[in-house]
Amino acid sequence: MAVVNLTEIVRNRKEFIDEVEKHGGKNVNSCYQCGKCSAGCPVSYAMDYQPRQVMRMVQLGMKDKVLSTSTIWLCAHCMTCTTRCPREVDIAGVMEALRMICRKENRPIRERKVPLFHDLFLDIIRKGGRQHEFQLAARYKIATGNLFQDVDLGRRMFFQGKLRLFGPKVKGAESVRKIFEKCKELEGDVQ
Repeated sequence: MAVVNLTEIVRNRKEFIDEVEKHGGKNVNSCYQCGKCSAGCPVSYAMDYQPRQVMRMVQLGMKDKVLSTSTIWLCAHCMTCTTRCPREVDIAGVMEALRMICRKENRPIRERKVPLFHDLFLDIIRKGGRQHEFQLAARYKIATGNLFQDVDLGRRMFFQGKLRLFGPKVKGAESVRKIFEKCKELEGDVQ
């Protein structure tokens, strides 16, 4: 007969909720599962768990389960869930906090291309002060090995003047780099 240590379960649950709330998800225990977040989510059709289910897993302290979902990586952070929540739970903040915890703990990521895209996107802004679509697309295609996946679309966009080979010069690029350095200093190596 297995012995269940309820004290340890409650302590681990509280520690996990505190960690999520520390990283930006607030009022986790205020969620009463009304489902408005899931009903309004524009990406819920692609998720393995709906946002309300993720919230419930966090409330129950199901750390391993929730950090292994695709949902936390597929969340577009559009804030629809947060603005619709009648209890003012920052659901988008919870999703971001879960991603941060996952990366901080070097856990396996189910949707590996999402953080890759995120890192490339931020790296381009950090280096140049502004996003450059062609550079992002090229670096992403090289990193994923899908070099020719959208070549026809890219060619059409280029000839219509919607895709430029070189990014614009940005006057405040050095200021943007300093912002990134300060963020890294404040947060440590968590991205």
